[in-house]
Amino acid sequence: MSNRVVCREASHAGSWYSASGSQLNAQLEGWLSQAQSTIRPARAIIAPHAGYTYCGACAAHAYKQVDPSITRRVFILGPSHHVPLSRCALSPADIYRTPLYDLRIDQKVYADLWKTGLFERMTLQTDEDEHSIEMHLPYTAKAMESHKDEFSIVPVLVGALSESKEQEYGKLLSKYLADPSNLFIISSDFCHWGRCQRFRYTYYDESQGEIYRSIEHLDKMGMSIIEQLDPMSFTNYLKKYRNTICGRHPIGVLLNAVAELRKSGLEMNFTFLNYAQSSECRNWQDSSVSYAAGALVVH
Repeated sequence: MSNRVVCREASHAGSWYSASGSQLNAQLEGWLSQAQSTIRPARAIIAPHAGYTYCGACAAHAYKQVDPSITRRVFILGPSHHVPLSRCALSPADIYRTPLYDLRIDQKVYADLWKTGLFERMTLQTDEDEHSIEMHLPYTAKAMESHKDEFSIVPVLVGALSESKEQEYGKLLSKYLADPSNLFIISSDFCHWGRCQRFRYTYYDESQGEIYRSIEHLDKMGMSIIEQLDPMSFTNYLKKYRNTICGRHPIGVLLNAVAELRKSGLEMNFTFLNYAQSSECRNWQDSSVSYAAGALVVH
């Protein structure tokens, strides 16, 4: 057995966000200072994972709801963009690097998850190629900086899960969601609209006005369904409109975990706090990605 510490490098620093710790710190501080802490302490948040110039300001509204004084473990569930995955995968790393400071993976929780037989192991290359978890690391480091030596992270790469798999992982993770010292970060952008090869999605309801208004209406319909915390309604919405919400499976896992806890009488509320688009689509040549930030609280 090797005792070598495996580090995942901050592979998107310098392109998707600043590689300079001081510059990044100032940016995050600026965005967080513009957001209101209206529904702390969050037990879970949904936040986007695009380049910070596009979604940094939106994500701040979710991170502002994090209470570092009670959070000891941060689960980060992100969708797999580069490798086909039908289950969930764990990282081979011990440490995730950020330009602010290094984050430590909770190897005890990892061992418990591994024992279930429901997880596979991603390669370090897959981990470093993927941005959906990494884009939450600097924000996590910033939100938790006052207690930076007192918490660990649990990164989980979520594959293209079936409805029954979303239920299975939701049930498994519900016991962690029940613990107030755990925070769940659900990584997702919302509608990817455009004729381009990457998106190939051009839903347009003309009754809403301009294309970008139709996109907003479609997204907000999905957001209000997520706020109802009913996994079945969200699945039906996705089947009907095929909205290109890339984190739909991590969101599905969260909704199923909540559904499991509500059976035992735990009262929870989810509220979206901010919505943004990378650009306003007005014609068929345009494209855009939407972002939403929200938080789950337990009563």
